[in-house]
Amino acid sequence: MEKLELIDRAQKGDKVAYGELMNLHHRTVEKFAFQCGVKADDVQDVTQEVFMKLYRFLNHFRQDQFSIWLYKITLNITKDYYRLTNREKVKESKIQGEINFGIPRKLTESKILVFEEDRVLHEAIRALEEKYRIPIVLFYFQELTYDQIGEVMNIPLATVKTRLLSAKDQLNSAIALIGGAEYGR
Repeated sequence: MEKLELIDRAQKGDKVAYGELMNLHHRTVEKFAFQCGVKADDVQDVTQEVFMKLYRFLNHFRQDQFSIWLYKITLNITKDYYRLTNREKVKESKIQGEINFGIPRKLTESKILVFEEDRVLHEAIRALEEKYRIPIVLFYFQELTYDQIGEVMNIPLATVKTRLLSAKDQLNSAIALIGGAEYGR
C-alpha cells in the first residue's frame, strides 16, 4: 500500500493504517532521536511520545509533508527531552557527583579502531551547538535535502547551507584535536 493512501486512511480514523505508518517510520524516529542526543535507554519513550503526538494532530497536516512533519515533531520532543534531562543531571550531580563506571570490552584491534573513529565522530557531533548538530544529522544521517532541513527547522535555505558549512568546519577542527591529524582530514 502506498504511503499517501496509508496517511489518508489514518486521517480518516483507520487504526490499522496508523499502525502501519508507525511501523514504516518507527526506526527513522528512533534513529533521529538518538542522533539528536537522546540516551539509548530513553529512545523508546521519546519515540512513543512522538507517535502519540502524531496521532493527536494527524488531521492537521498535509499528506505530502508527512516526513517533514514527523521530523519536526521528533525534533521538538527531543528538545523537551534535553530540558528535562538537563534538570535531572543538575539534581543528580548535587546528590552523588559525577561517577563514570566504564566497563572495558574485549575487542579485536581493528574493531577497536573502527569503534574509536565512530566514537570520536559522534562525540564531536554531540558537542556541536544544536543549531549546527541538527542540520548535520538531518543531512548526513537522515538524508534530507537542504530544503527539507529548512522546513524541519523553520529556517531559510541560505541559513541551512551556512550552518552545514560551519558545522563541517567545526567537526574537522574537533576531530583533528580529539583524534589527531589522521581523523581531521
